[in-house]
Amino acid sequence: MRRNVGPEDARHADRAASEWPEDSETPGGHSLRMSASMRTVSDSRIVKLVFGTCGLCCEPCRLIHGGQLLNGLAGPTIMSAGPLLSTTWFAPDQRATATAVASLVGYLGSAGSFLIGPLLVPAPNDTAAAHKVSAWDVNHIEERLQLVLYAEFFVIAVLFGAVLFYFPSRPPVPPSVAAASQRLSYRSSICRLLSNVRFLMIALAYSVPTGVVAGWSGVLDMILTPAKVSQVDAGWIGFWSVVGGCVFGVAMARFADSIRGMLKLILVLMLAGASLASTWFTLTCLTRVTHLPSTAATLYTSCILVGIFINSSVPIFFELFIETVYPVPEGITCGVVTFLSNLFTGLLLFFLTFYITDLSWLNWCLTGSCLFSLVLIVFFRESYDRLYLDVFVSV
Repeated sequence: MRRNVGPEDARHADRAASEWPEDSETPGGHSLRMSASMRTVSDSRIVKLVFGTCGLCCEPCRLIHGGQLLNGLAGPTIMSAGPLLSTTWFAPDQRATATAVASLVGYLGSAGSFLIGPLLVPAPNDTAAAHKVSAWDVNHIEERLQLVLYAEFFVIAVLFGAVLFYFPSRPPVPPSVAAASQRLSYRSSICRLLSNVRFLMIALAYSVPTGVVAGWSGVLDMILTPAKVSQVDAGWIGFWSVVGGCVFGVAMARFADSIRGMLKLILVLMLAGASLASTWFTLTCLTRVTHLPSTAATLYTSCILVGIFINSSVPIFFELFIETVYPVPEGITCGVVTFLSNLFTGLLLFFLTFYITDLSWLNWCLTGSCLFSLVLIVFFRESYDRLYLDVFVSV
């Protein structure tokens, strides 16, 4: 299925592709710089807390909430910048790969967090030992936390400086017709997104499983505690699931660039694999009921496969979003779905505050979200408006 693109659209896009407007800014360029600055200010507020300049009791809470608020405001823009950068800088046969690299490179930081926490900030695993923590242990943990925050602030500040003073908004010549074509305004884009049933279908198909996985992986060590899996081992499981998702996602994106027009089929296969892996993991955790073998190998394999299939689907979803709602700007489209994903993560963590004793329900939420997404994608009618415009004009 494709939107009708007439000769007028082609001529307009062809003229736009010849050169960039002289004083134009790439859509989303200012937003990316603003988001980077909010990330830097966010970390600086938390580092100020670490420096010990907060004498009042209420001040640490204000700094923490203020820093996390700025961090949260900047997050959706930065996380959804991959499709914007790929469209602006890369040719049509390279866009999916560029989107995968830009979208998944941030996941490597999440993978590192699974290891940095247990390795740099030690904490006892059992309650009895927790009551025997000495003053030296408390000071040692505080020093390690300071080290992590200082390092994070330094990296963010360096990246912010590079974006602010070096990184250009666009290449000298647009790489494709779609990169230089005119886009809809913000208000028109929001109205079109909310009135597009097909977009709402794939938006839910993306945001529900990714949001649930984000909340589920955040308490993975607690979920695996009944299976006698330590915090360090749970960290390694989370690490390899994210790294595997990044590698597999880039490989599948490269395949999508080679054989264009297959995004829906790729997503169906990924979500089917995620549904099977999450069901396997959930039933393995219920070994007293299902009598399935609950070994370290089965837990490791099923959990890592869930992360691989879900994380690797992110750039494929992003590309399908852009193709479906074109000419809505990439930043607006991906920003909306990223907001929805964070919303479902927040809802999951909200319910977690009430049902903290038994976390087996989280596994069922994970399985249900994967099956729900699979059903939506199966009944989704794909279209490639942006790709069709590039091919139509170039001929």
